[in-house]
Amino acid sequence: MSELEAFIANALREDVGDGDHTSLACIPQNTQRTARLMVKEKGILAGMKIAPAIFHTVDPTLHFEPLLKDGMGIQPGDIAFAISGKAQSILTSERLVLNVMQRMSGIATQTRAIVDRIDGTGAKVLDTRKTTPGMRFLEKMAVVIGGGVNHRIGLFDMMMIKDNHVDYAGGISLALEKARSYLQEKGKELAIEIETRNLTEVKEAVNSGLADRLMLDNFTPQATREAVAWIDGRCETESSGGITLETIRDYAECGVDFISVGALTHSVKSLDLSLKAVN
Repeated sequence: MSELEAFIANALREDVGDGDHTSLACIPQNTQRTARLMVKEKGILAGMKIAPAIFHTVDPTLHFEPLLKDGMGIQPGDIAFAISGKAQSILTSERLVLNVMQRMSGIATQTRAIVDRIDGTGAKVLDTRKTTPGMRFLEKMAVVIGGGVNHRIGLFDMMMIKDNHVDYAGGISLALEKARSYLQEKGKELAIEIETRNLTEVKEAVNSGLADRLMLDNFTPQATREAVAWIDGRCETESSGGITLETIRDYAECGVDFISVGALTHSVKSLDLSLKAVN
């Protein structure tokens, strides 16, 4: 079973339980109807590849007609898709489709606004692991649709030595040495990023020659500019920590390679979409 199939199965189990009793009671079994996904708020559309998978899991006989594509700018009154077939099946699928597409579209919209804000600087917008449990792959998909870049997917595909790792390991150099030794011992090839809290830690990390990327955590723009100048391309650089739509260009213009924004996924507002029956 794929990650998407498992997600849909669990979500439907949570929502439907032993039956959509309202639809079963109110709608004759063989009633055929059409519904359309109506856009009610300006933004960026996301989830068009997920919606038909949900509908067809509920009922393979439903007919999905896409009218728009992921990544398109949308306005109130736009119609994203039409779905036709058994009315009971459309109603049973409705909430899960909306929950997914509203959240994904909200993330894509927020991401596009931030990406546009730093256009021309060369910096790339990264997501984080601050995601909804069970929906990380969908939320990270939405970030890409919005023009951002996925950071690591989880704990397994990149080493991120955070401040607590540094403190527990005994310092910057010791943490990096242990990380490199671990990778050699396990025969793994993973990039190593380390969080730094000041220019002294930046210098220690760079001088070790063991880090692939340095996170400049909670640096001011001025401190970021100083650190980037000192690093001088010897490591990739990433700004992180409390960066907002209003301040992100200041950081991008410092010359960092990446800027990670947890708010892309942890506090985004869902976009207003509605599935409406067609008489």
